[in-house]
Amino acid sequence: MDFRRGGRARQTGAMQLSAAESLPVHRAVPALRAALEGHGAAVLSAPPGTGKTTLVPLALAGLALGGPPAAGKVLVLEPRRLAARAAARRMAWLLGERPGGSVGVTVRGEHRPGTRVDVVTTGVVLQRLQSDPELDGVGTVILDECHERHLDADTALAFLLDVRAALRPDLRLVAASATADTGPWARLLGGAPVVETEAALHPVQTVWAPPERPVPPPHGLRVDPALLAHVAATVRRALAERDGDVLCFLPGVGEIARVAGMLGGVEADVLQIHGQARRAAQDAVLAPAPGRRVVLATSVAESSLTVPGVRVVVDSGLAREPRTDHARGLGSLTTVRASRATAEQRAGRAGREGPGTVYRCWTQAEHDRLPARPRPEIELADLTGFALQAACWGDPGAAGLALPDPPPPAAMDAAREALHALGAVAGGKVTDRGRRLARIGLHPRLARALVDGAAAVGGRAAAEVVALLSEPPPRAAGDDLTAAWRALRRRGRPADAHAARWRDEAERLRRSLGDAPPGGPGSAPADDRVAGTVVALAFPERVARARGGGYLMASGTGAALADGSALAGARPEWLAVAAADRPAGSASARVRQAVVIGEDVARSAAAPLLETAEEVAWRNGDVAARRVERLGAIELSARPLRDPDPGLVRAALLDGLRAEGLGLLTWTPGAVALRERLAFLRGALGEPWPAVDDAALLERVPEWLAGARRRSDLARVDVAGVLRGLLPWDLAKRLDEYAPERVEVPSGSRIRVDYSGERPVLAVKLQELFGWDAAPALAGGRVPLVVHLLSPAGRPAAVTADLASFWREGYRAVRAELRGRYPRHPWPEDPSTAVPTKRTKRASGS
Repeated sequence: MDFRRGGRARQTGAMQLSAAESLPVHRAVPALRAALEGHGAAVLSAPPGTGKTTLVPLALAGLALGGPPAAGKVLVLEPRRLAARAAARRMAWLLGERPGGSVGVTVRGEHRPGTRVDVVTTGVVLQRLQSDPELDGVGTVILDECHERHLDADTALAFLLDVRAALRPDLRLVAASATADTGPWARLLGGAPVVETEAALHPVQTVWAPPERPVPPPHGLRVDPALLAHVAATVRRALAERDGDVLCFLPGVGEIARVAGMLGGVEADVLQIHGQARRAAQDAVLAPAPGRRVVLATSVAESSLTVPGVRVVVDSGLAREPRTDHARGLGSLTTVRASRATAEQRAGRAGREGPGTVYRCWTQAEHDRLPARPRPEIELADLTGFALQAACWGDPGAAGLALPDPPPPAAMDAAREALHALGAVAGGKVTDRGRRLARIGLHPRLARALVDGAAAVGGRAAAEVVALLSEPPPRAAGDDLTAAWRALRRRGRPADAHAARWRDEAERLRRSLGDAPPGGPGSAPADDRVAGTVVALAFPERVARARGGGYLMASGTGAALADGSALAGARPEWLAVAAADRPAGSASARVRQAVVIGEDVARSAAAPLLETAEEVAWRNGDVAARRVERLGAIELSARPLRDPDPGLVRAALLDGLRAEGLGLLTWTPGAVALRERLAFLRGALGEPWPAVDDAALLERVPEWLAGARRRSDLARVDVAGVLRGLLPWDLAKRLDEYAPERVEVPSGSRIRVDYSGERPVLAVKLQELFGWDAAPALAGGRVPLVVHLLSPAGRPAAVTADLASFWREGYRAVRAELRGRYPRHPWPEDPSTAVPTKRTKRASGS
């Protein structure tokens, strides 16, 4: 080492540190130290730009602001790799060092420990807590940007609270937030003191800059090109109207690339910063520059990073959130409107170094309707990884974890089912296999694909495919995952950031396997077979078979290839789907990336979903009995079943009756009439008369189906006998009394009673009722019988439930109207004394 150069670096660092010590947070450090000394925990509220991320860890480690260092290392938790590297680099620079000296950094793929301060991602610290819950050598943990509500950060805090309560009461915890909403964190930390830092922000002017014409809202991942064109135009306007660098917030990498393409010719360097950017590009953005710059960024630049020189922010107003369809096993990102809190975070970036301006690409009225803050990730994300972490921690249901928000029950149920299928949990407890999967540091599905895939196709190949699944290739690579894998393998030196990250991750995963098998038996398998095996191991429920114009996945969800698919030309019979989403309002999934496979790969990799069952069901209007082999919802083969289980047959017949109705039975006129009589008595008297509506009869149908095996057997059921069987003996005796099938009228005729309407009706020719003052009341005298008095031609002449009144008041008008039309029939002036008859005058001798 050149000691003179090292001495100059330390001298320069001292000057830099001296300048940093004037940041506003320095005034809060004494109170923070006192809170940690007295309570062991504290909440630090410090707006962006006040120095909480870089100065506070150095101060607590005794490297800045004087004062004694806290015992043990200071561990700083950052939610993103980019933020962790930037924070470590900034702190080391203040000390005149590089990361790996006093200040270290550990993220996935990079490990440079420090002697006094370590900056790590929350995912890394979760791994360490599982193997070293006492955090040996660590004295203070700072959870930075806890207000962002990342799932790993919430989980890490819950685990740390357990550690402090049970193992390390001396462990000091600081929850650092860039917002003033500190109440929930103080409560979680047991009523910890809240230490506040005044904002260092300079005034920021808001310019409302909506598009001239309304733009359709984002849909899934799609952002209307008109909005992106407007954002680019607003950047140009900001460059013309304001001084300083411009920081422009966009929802994703694709939108950044498109806006960058629209900014050709601007008098500024156009830089891009996002989680997938090369490290050199990230460093260039975070370093001061002599010329003017436009920095296009995702949400990574909202609070954790300081981009020097920025005096203007252009905000598209959009953000990305995860969405998980637990029923279909599909997860994706979606574009949403940013919250008001997010908009304030972004605007604050313009006021760190002096008065600034934020151009918001929406109206103030729209702003007032935005949600107050973003939803916590635990409400939106796939919780399989979280559930495995909780199970390894000894709390599979996460019921005992001190989380800011509880996990949604449905999401946890889906996560536990997935872990059980992976063999990671059994009997509610984590298995040895589950612990091994957790140690790999991947989503449990991908960890399973790596471990089991190594045995099937070899460790290196499995690691390469899983690395590609853990960080999918750009959309421009197309939907053929095997082709994308081949393209990456062909490149000697990585030509882009994605290729470099893929190689690093593949090597990390290969090392994590230890002495993995070199490959499957025999010669090296084809690329599609290798990639398809690994993908199907990760997502067995997404194995898909051609069906009609699309595919059916083993989960039961339909799927279709996207327009312009590289896979569509081959029209493959089977696919292993690596990535899919479900567009809003669509019942089918859209395949984003997949591998062509054969049925043998599908059977092997998704073996837990294979089942052979006797299936007896109502199909195409009759009972179908088959022995069916299925891969989840995909039918592989079927053959007739000659001797099906009688119980399954009855269930199928009942399904048929429910689907097609009781009309499958033979309803003779007598059966229909009996059902109507029973329905009348049920309505008039209630219990104990049985209900005979469709729902009630369907409940009793299984009792009638003994011996029935097919549709034709239903037609032979004695429905009238079955209905009579519903009546106990005492009701059966009263049936004809309470609801007689026929009633004898004065002429001697026995007339059928019609029970099909709301009230029972006796339709009889008027002449047969002469001298009859009242028809009998039914249902034990409770319901009057309605009489339809018919003309000699059988047409209704009058309707009454009070015959005596009709003879007195209505008969005269009927007689006058009908006597001339039917002169051969008797029309006495006094019907009460006339002889009832069903004959004409001549036939009756009158």
